[in-house]
Amino acid sequence: MKKLLSFFFIVVFVFNVDAQKLPNIVILATGGTIAGSAETNVQSGYTSGQVGVEILINAVPQLKDIANVTGEQISNIGSQNMSDVVWLKLAKRINELLAQDDVDGIVVTHGTDTMEETAYFLNLVVKSKKPVVLTCSMRPSTALSADGPLNIYNAVAVAGNKDSWGRGVMVVTNDRIHSGREVVKTSTTAVETFMSPLVGSLGTVNYGTINFVDLPHKVNTSETEFNVDNLSSLPRVDVIAIYEDAPGDLIKAAVDLGAKGIVTSGLGNGNLTDACIEALKYARSKGVVVVRSSRVLTGTTGRNIELDDDALGFVASLELIPSKARVLLRLALLQTSDPVKIQEYYNKY
Repeated sequence: MKKLLSFFFIVVFVFNVDAQKLPNIVILATGGTIAGSAETNVQSGYTSGQVGVEILINAVPQLKDIANVTGEQISNIGSQNMSDVVWLKLAKRINELLAQDDVDGIVVTHGTDTMEETAYFLNLVVKSKKPVVLTCSMRPSTALSADGPLNIYNAVAVAGNKDSWGRGVMVVTNDRIHSGREVVKTSTTAVETFMSPLVGSLGTVNYGTINFVDLPHKVNTSETEFNVDNLSSLPRVDVIAIYEDAPGDLIKAAVDLGAKGIVTSGLGNGNLTDACIEALKYARSKGVVVVRSSRVLTGTTGRNIELDDDALGFVASLELIPSKARVLLRLALLQTSDPVKIQEYYNKY
């Protein structure tokens, strides 16, 4: 009997030691398709944000082999309804958790519609070198061949890997590891929708096996000057689409309704119609910061190409697409409204 008890205690001790060696990962769930459900497993229509974080975790029992995983529900919404309230709650909770010695990394489950914006926002405001990984799915949890479970498994693997430290906020989906700054949704429905078209991905993850091939190209996370821990709101910045014969009415309306910044989704190299240029001059006269970006998916919106940005007081978004240019401008406006200084932020981040 004594030998049997001794064997039992040895087994328990070894089990506990092995468990302690695994990284401690917290999954913060926000909703999205990955938590969605449909009436059948072969229909395109579904409702986002129907499944809780514990169900997501229990759907991947293999997680216990690679990490000690716990979960928290931050929100349960479709990411088309992502908001400043959720952003700030999420960022603050991530910073609280990563400040703890017993938390090694964070995974955020998120809808695909605005994930590229949330990833870049967190890339600028998380104050830790520990890994933060966003993941998602293009098919709801009830779908035939749902992509969510493997994405969660791979995301946890990346978040728990020491080589992930210092790489900024990442997005893991469809076996790829992307920088939160670079990643863009490129297809409305395809599972391979997320890409980093300008610089490529940071690496791959194949059933938890990780191969990093690159580092982030810009300053991020703990190296930025942006901190939202004491914030309850963010400045209003509107994105205005530019198109053939576009008038300046919407720009003027945005200014009159209280926008502190305007990002233009311009033509070609961020180009604007004459009417929109005049409206943006009005915006500048009211102290509103103007950032030129482009509706073109890849390339750089350069300064002083077809417009004299220096004379007009405009900022060029460089390689940031309009949705991401808006994220950076909102944070930059917390520091300054000087377009020269804000252009420095676009150069740096």
